Amino acid sequence: MASQPDFFDALRDTLVREMPECTDLAGVERLSGGASMETYRLTIRTQAGDQLLCMRRGAGGIDRDNVSAVGLANEALLMRTAKDHGVAEPEIYYELQPADEVGVGFVMEWLSGETLGSRIVRSAELETVRPLLAEQCGRELAKIHAIDVEATGLSDHLPVLGPAEYLEQTWGRYRDWDTAQPMIDFTGRWLEENLPQGSNYRLVHNDFRNGNLMVNSEEGLQAVLDWETSHIGDPMRDIGWICTNSWRFGERQLQVGGFGDLDDLIKGYEAESGWTVDREVVRFWEVFGSFWWAIGCLGMTDQYRIGPDATVERPAIGRRSSECQVDCVNLLIPGPVELLKPTSPDRQSDMPRLDELLTSVRDFLHGDVMSATRGRTNFLARVAGNSLDVVSRELSLGPTLLEREQVLLSDLLKTTGTVDELRWDLVHALRDKSMDLDRPDLHVYLRESVVNQVAIDQPKYSGFQFAANNAVEE
Repeated sequence: MASQPDFFDALRDTLVREMPECTDLAGVERLSGGASMETYRLTIRTQAGDQLLCMRRGAGGIDRDNVSAVGLANEALLMRTAKDHGVAEPEIYYELQPADEVGVGFVMEWLSGETLGSRIVRSAELETVRPLLAEQCGRELAKIHAIDVEATGLSDHLPVLGPAEYLEQTWGRYRDWDTAQPMIDFTGRWLEENLPQGSNYRLVHNDFRNGNLMVNSEEGLQAVLDWETSHIGDPMRDIGWICTNSWRFGERQLQVGGFGDLDDLIKGYEAESGWTVDREVVRFWEVFGSFWWAIGCLGMTDQYRIGPDATVERPAIGRRSSECQVDCVNLLIPGPVELLKPTSPDRQSDMPRLDELLTSVRDFLHGDVMSATRGRTNFLARVAGNSLDVVSRELSLGPTLLEREQVLLSDLLKTTGTVDELRWDLVHALRDKSMDLDRPDLHVYLRESVVNQVAIDQPKYSGFQFAANNAVEE
């Protein structure tokens, strides 16, 4: 019992009281993943035997408090409404109440299937259904977008976000932080100058992607999950989002979730909806997807600093912002880039050196700790070890990158200063539009700085590998 969460007894009392078939709660296991929400597998006792349930709970037991989250009560409403309209959804059994003393969340049907995006794109068990998924996703999105938000009452619970408002909301969130990320501001400017016109506003899931879908080997797409950021807006946002490279899990050539072609998704969508998809609008939303997630990753660092659930996963995700930024580079300003070479530790005579200390702890986490643990602890041990790898690469590549960046920025801006000062100068110039987006020297700086930053943060990322194909000799 000591291994169970502190809300175990309260949850057991709630389930026994609210679910007639439940006689006891046998176990609660927090599942890996889900940095902004908590997901648990519950094992309950019934007269017919043990039964599995799923519980979705706010991080630390509380609702997310930001402009992009609709709240768990509205998420439950969305899932129920979608299920009523033929969308593949688990059944929700009970919404937690304050008197339950478990936290904010709901208990729902347990469905057996695969949700990990990397397994969905590679698992041999899904080989037969994988070619069907893109068209299935298109049809499922069409069902979501066909839901009448007025007739269902969803319009009373969801924000309305047109492309311009959504861009400003996202960009504004980033501007509130004390960080200068020139590629984010460059992309924001590009999006501002290429906003789609005349959008037909509908219900937008807003996080429909590989990783929020459940797939099995019999049916293919089994359930659509995680409605926490839904809104009313341009439905093409959903199509662009599932095409964003972050959710292809290394299979960059397969535009839809790393498992299918955009042609197949559009085929299913148009057949189910009767509407025509504008591919240029989809491209806008694909660029926006990388922009949005670049800022979303930084937001994980912000939540680590101020939030109730300061896990090792949050700052690790924060470093993934550079992955999204390199996707923006590849979409908007692809071209040759100079890859910097790592340097050796300055103090070779140290015993041990810093890199040896980092490697020893990384190996302990990936070896002894992972072999002795399971579930979320096992997952977080892997994340922690990977974070130490980032620190090690920062030590060997970071100083050279800063030197290179300072030279490029000084030449671009015709001034001197620290790297931080020069980054802020460029960011302000991008925001006030005194910097032309078409300048070749701006593109060179952005490619050099972003691509080499990803070499530190995640050199295995497919967007980095694509950019590195254009590398030139130093």
